[in-house]
Amino acid sequence: MRRFLLAGIMVALALTACGQTKKHNEMKTLVAYFSATGTTEAVAKDLAFVTGATLYEIKPEEKYTAKDLDWRDKESRSSMEMADKTSRPAIVKDLKDADSFDVIYIGFPVWWYTAPTIINTFIETYGFEGKTVIFFATSGGSTIDKTNQDFKAQYPKINWKEGKTLNGAKKADIKAWVDGLK
Repeated sequence: MRRFLLAGIMVALALTACGQTKKHNEMKTLVAYFSATGTTEAVAKDLAFVTGATLYEIKPEEKYTAKDLDWRDKESRSSMEMADKTSRPAIVKDLKDADSFDVIYIGFPVWWYTAPTIINTFIETYGFEGKTVIFFATSGGSTIDKTNQDFKAQYPKINWKEGKTLNGAKKADIKAWVDGLK
């Protein structure tokens, strides 16, 4: 009789654990990223692997060239976009079922201490009101702090969680950060 009781308890605990796991897995997660040189893409791939998320590249309709990205040239495309806060570079609009995601990580290289304006285009195209959105970034020396502040003020209907700069982060570092967000 004890064996049956013990077996019953074990089955009940296993089913409870499965139910909890299923509930967590029901949260549909997206890792969307814009990467001009491939640095942010590498981090995005690791983040998608760690979280089990769908990976999506935010693609400009017109790709950026090396000349476009020359931040020292005030006439370069990136310089002009960042100088104009209303700039919204066109993107390829091919994200399927954007509304089905509960948690959206958005990655980008930091430009002029904040997110490139193409990130505004992405957010404004797909909305994400009421969704949890978390930024991650790569940078040659800037933090993501200004971006977190700017976007919380610009898009108050989004549930923002504090983003992080992930320069050179390993999968274990990314997992520790993600686990700390829960």
